[in-house]
Amino acid sequence: MARILIIDDDDQFRTMSKKMLEKAGYNDIEEAANGSIGMKLIRQHPFDIVITDLIMPDKEGIEMITELTRDYPGIKIIAMSGGGGVDPQGYLEIARHLGASRTLAKPFKDSDLIHVVQELLKE
Repeated sequence: MARILIIDDDDQFRTMSKKMLEKAGYNDIEEAANGSIGMKLIRQHPFDIVITDLIMPDKEGIEMITELTRDYPGIKIIAMSGGGGVDPQGYLEIARHLGASRTLAKPFKDSDLIHVVQELLKE
């Protein structure tokens, strides 16, 4: 079964995302409130998929993607952003350019996230 890490500074969003993925049958899911915590977890236990917000305090998602693609080239990354008050597409395009496997603009439907996770696990 796939190991999934959700990194987002919004506690409620992380909880909802985890429940959504569990409902879809994914049970090995961990959470982190920022990129620094996320990187510590990744170094302790490898993950198949990292779902990360792009705009966070401490260590942003863009920084995470750069580090992950350098240190863990096989890891699948789903970057997501609501844009922080601006159009998220610019942030998501940067994430794709840096190596994110897929991107999602917030808010998105539950089925969108589940579909992207399933798609990445088939690759």
